[in-house]
Amino acid sequence: MRRNRVDVITLGCSKNLVDSEVLMRQFMANGYTVHHDPATVSGEIVVVNTCGFIGDAQEESVNTILEMVEAKKSGRIGQLYVMGCLSERFLDDLKKEIPEVDAYYGKFNWKQLLSHLGKSYYAEAENRRKLTTPRHYAYLKISEGCDRSCSYCAIPIITGRHHSRPIEDLEEEVRVLVRRGTHEFQLIAQDLTFYGIDLYGGNRLAELTERLSDIKGVEWLRLHYAYPAHFPLDLLRVMRERPNVCKYLDMALQHISDPMLKLMRRQITKAETYDLIETIRREVPGIHLRTTLMTGHPGETDADFAELLQFVRDIRFERLGAFTYSHESGTYCDKHYQDKIPESVKQERLGELMAVQERIAATYNEAKVGSRMRVVIDRAEDGFYIGRTEYDSPEVDPEVLIPFVDGQVLKPGQFHMAEITEAEPFDLYARIID
Repeated sequence: MRRNRVDVITLGCSKNLVDSEVLMRQFMANGYTVHHDPATVSGEIVVVNTCGFIGDAQEESVNTILEMVEAKKSGRIGQLYVMGCLSERFLDDLKKEIPEVDAYYGKFNWKQLLSHLGKSYYAEAENRRKLTTPRHYAYLKISEGCDRSCSYCAIPIITGRHHSRPIEDLEEEVRVLVRRGTHEFQLIAQDLTFYGIDLYGGNRLAELTERLSDIKGVEWLRLHYAYPAHFPLDLLRVMRERPNVCKYLDMALQHISDPMLKLMRRQITKAETYDLIETIRREVPGIHLRTTLMTGHPGETDADFAELLQFVRDIRFERLGAFTYSHESGTYCDKHYQDKIPESVKQERLGELMAVQERIAATYNEAKVGSRMRVVIDRAEDGFYIGRTEYDSPEVDPEVLIPFVDGQVLKPGQFHMAEITEAEPFDLYARIID
């Protein structure tokens, strides 16, 4: 165990990661050294920031806590604290089942951890973070919570109602990060497209995006986790006109058949979904759409799934992920539907869906061979420099692999023009031409 050291372990999504980064900065202000997801955990203090979204994530969080409990018993670590979505959702159960944890905090009251340790929370560092990503890119959480009522989703149970951060606070945070060498920002939220309604009485996502794009030093802004119902169409002009706003939109659609959209309480129809996608692609030529789809939601028939497959073939999403339905306690599904579809059927449908998408992705990548694209370098690995285009978000999207060349040194955070030389379904190969 190392004195004056804090190890923070983050599980789940990038929104959790931002919370960890803020907490780490506060520990640093109190004189601690901090380590994020260390290979060897040995801190005087260990904080596990948990995920509680679906069953697999909950299991991973519990297993991590138990692993740290064993490390505490053996003396490898000192105090153990748990925060985040899992403890927000299942606080009483966790206290009862794993009492060896020194204290539990939810998703919003983790600042009390510092008080518990007799330390200060520095308000002047509110918009400061200890980045866990490479310095050149960061996640920017513009709001917290969700006002939607999708049948399957536990997020509103965990996060509560939607709360937007003021535009001025977000501008200040971006300026601070730019001064420290960050030039790419992923705008994230449970629901980007609700931004501003609670603070300003109307949607302000387009204004926020435009104002952030005005900040000198911002090379790329990328938008994640939009909602299709009541989509703010004024955002499309900003995406079309601003060269540093990536032609990329992450918008989870979940399904397409009208019976399923109704059961899922998605507030949109099949026809409206097709119309929205057509509008987005018309208004922002060249945009890459990322979506997420679900298989096995209660009530999904073979006909519904066939309709979903045809939807993927019709739209030909540039980026697509999918997952199987998880029956979560406290949700509308839990109270009103039965989880009758066998797991084997859910998985079979998922595999068929992703096989269709793999062929689509391969076609898109093959079409890029010979083209010239701007890339940002993330790292060097196994004889390649690894980069991304504006159409690729870190960790979830394809990468551009650039072979080492004698005399050529590329550094993380640098932007270069590259010619695409080869393609695989989920990766590109390129050579630098600038």
